[in-house]
Amino acid sequence: MHDANESRAALGNRALFPELRFDVYANHGSVSPLSEPVQAAVNEVLSAQAREGMGIFPAEVERRERVREQFASLIGATGEDIGLVANTSAGVLAIAHSLPWRRGDRVLVFRGEFPTNVTPWQQAARRLGLELVWMDAEDFRLDRVAAMEQFEQHLAEGIRLVAVSAVQFTTGQLMPLEEMGESCRRHGSELFVDAIQALGIVPLDVKRMGIDYLACGSHKWLMGPEGVGFVYIAPQRTDQLEPNLAAWISHEDAFEFLTGAAETLRYDRPIRRGARMLESGTFNNLGCAGLEASIGLIQSLGVTHIFEHVQAWHDGLEPALQARGFESARMTDPAGRSGILSLQPPDNRAAAEWAGELGERGISCASPAGWLRFTPHWPNPATETERVIRAVDSILHQGH
Repeated sequence: MHDANESRAALGNRALFPELRFDVYANHGSVSPLSEPVQAAVNEVLSAQAREGMGIFPAEVERRERVREQFASLIGATGEDIGLVANTSAGVLAIAHSLPWRRGDRVLVFRGEFPTNVTPWQQAARRLGLELVWMDAEDFRLDRVAAMEQFEQHLAEGIRLVAVSAVQFTTGQLMPLEEMGESCRRHGSELFVDAIQALGIVPLDVKRMGIDYLACGSHKWLMGPEGVGFVYIAPQRTDQLEPNLAAWISHEDAFEFLTGAAETLRYDRPIRRGARMLESGTFNNLGCAGLEASIGLIQSLGVTHIFEHVQAWHDGLEPALQARGFESARMTDPAGRSGILSLQPPDNRAAAEWAGELGERGISCASPAGWLRFTPHWPNPATETERVIRAVDSILHQGH
């Protein structure tokens, strides 16, 4: 067993990541490296399954319930509101294909979003005769008041569902979820949120924000292995969902026939209602084990404290890069900030070239859609920004 005393997380301390080869890892918005406690949890399940085979099943069912509660605690929900799925995309697809649509229903989506939160709605529209209404996510960063007025107008004209990412993956803009939720309630619209770039770094509260549906995966800000995610469904929305994606685990008492008599093998068991209806097949036990450990570290620190720590990291880097000609997308209003700091380079080199040059200098970052993106997390010490600035100066000097 891993020694719990060696698994304590501390803000700005990367001691739990001894194998991480980069001097600065500011790429958690892509894929987080796995900490020693996460690796240990996964290895324990591997060893247990090697020894016990099917014998690990009861313990892993209990673990899934604990992970369900962890997810719920991060968004201000209860475990009964949570369905476990494979990833964010699976969660979006589950809602898109389980709602009782009527031909002509209108769905509001946003240009600039990661395709995870666009493609499923496009496919539902194609199959079911829905109408997609588009807005530009960037408008909310440039003029939030005007964008909210336009948003309100769209809702007044009739929108069945709004599908938005909590945080825009390119610019790092935290969308005005609470205001959006209030508008949706006034106009009878439903709000779906893709939380993959928010959960674990940005405090979220589905009830306060008026979120009806939320999906998230494990491998970015939750710092877990890939292949585990969840869907949240607000209690008042559960009865309307249709079991279009139901499979064997979606039934009530789904496991009874595994140890019961012949007559327990039935196909007429009722489908469970609510979020658990969306749980269809075999779970990722290894991913759940690692995720339980990683969320435990996040909970021990507190999402609010992590957010403040990361903002301080950004505060140390952003003005220095702006002084060197970089254009920052970070909002001046703290209410619009997230764990992402994105910038436009000052020279003719593309963001991808900058990311490559920084990678060669031991700094991992990303370059989505033309932005140079830094995404540190709780292990990143504030002193790292000095290392980034020196590397930037080296690249700028090399370009002259």
